[in-house]
Amino acid sequence: MAKEMKKEVSIDVFDQLDLRVGTITKVEDVEKSTKLTKLTVDLGEEQPRIIICSLREVRDDYKTVEGKQALFLVNLAPRKIMGITSHGMLVTLGYEDGIPDTMLLSENSLPNGTRAS
Repeated sequence: MAKEMKKEVSIDVFDQLDLRVGTITKVEDVEKSTKLTKLTVDLGEEQPRIIICSLREVRDDYKTVEGKQALFLVNLAPRKIMGITSHGMLVTLGYEDGIPDTMLLSENSLPNGTRAS
């Protein structure tokens, strides 16, 4: 059964989100954490971004995402997590519904930084 929908928002709110494709170039465990993973992500910018997420908590095979493209929210305010500043968020499906976490992967290889709409 589908979960209750969140509050309706205007298209202006959605337009504020910057969702882009990036390639996960490195996957590392976050020290002193049993859940957190440090991703190095190429979003087509001058420098790769560090994004902290909880892949270790939801996937046994979390290291296999290295080299894969995924969808990221890139204009989220930076946030310090376990002493590491995270510059974005990995977008996944299923977590809030108790379903095994699923990454949004492109059916074709795309240039890093390609925007979602």
